[in-house]
Amino acid sequence: MTDDTSDSVRAQARPADPTPVAYADPAPLGLAALAMTTILLSLINTNLLKEPAAIFPVLGLAAFYGGLAQFIAGLFEFRRGNTFGATLFGSLGAFWLTYWWLVPRVAAFGDVHNALGLFLLAWGIFTAYMAVAALRTSLAVLAVLVLLAITYVLLAIGEFQGGMAPHVVTQIGGWFGIASGLVAWYASAAAVINATHRRTLLPTWPR
Repeated sequence: MTDDTSDSVRAQARPADPTPVAYADPAPLGLAALAMTTILLSLINTNLLKEPAAIFPVLGLAAFYGGLAQFIAGLFEFRRGNTFGATLFGSLGAFWLTYWWLVPRVAAFGDVHNALGLFLLAWGIFTAYMAVAALRTSLAVLAVLVLLAITYVLLAIGEFQGGMAPHVVTQIGGWFGIASGLVAWYASAAAVINATHRRTLLPTWPR
């Protein structure tokens, strides 16, 4: 058997190149999880929702939707090579899981308003520099993060003021939280609807 024949046989014996795996965009899931959980909590912060047990649906969403689902979206952003999405959704998913763990313990152990203020302020700083990164994504995502950063800072100020409910700064922060959640819902809806219809029906104004 000649060398040319041997090379041909070996080439035919090699398996075909695997078909590239296509991963769906996880960003709409992350944005929807952020939106719903943020809006429900913000309704409590604005004092529009006054039921004493209203925190329990928020904690459920914080654990499984805002937390777990958003964290999974961040992991899939890692797989897609999107550093921005992975950092954003992974971090905010961890925030909501932390919130779910923290709230019952704060209620049990008493006054931690300054510590909570620092906690929220740190998240405000994180969200602010993610907003700078979002300058290269879309106007919709940028608006979500700017509004969310303001929300964190206002809620932090409310905690530093002693966390007296309903503190006026906390209420204002709640309204910014609702705005952030609504814009996040729009961005999520736009991504899903545009992908499904394969054309731009809801603009997000990419940068």
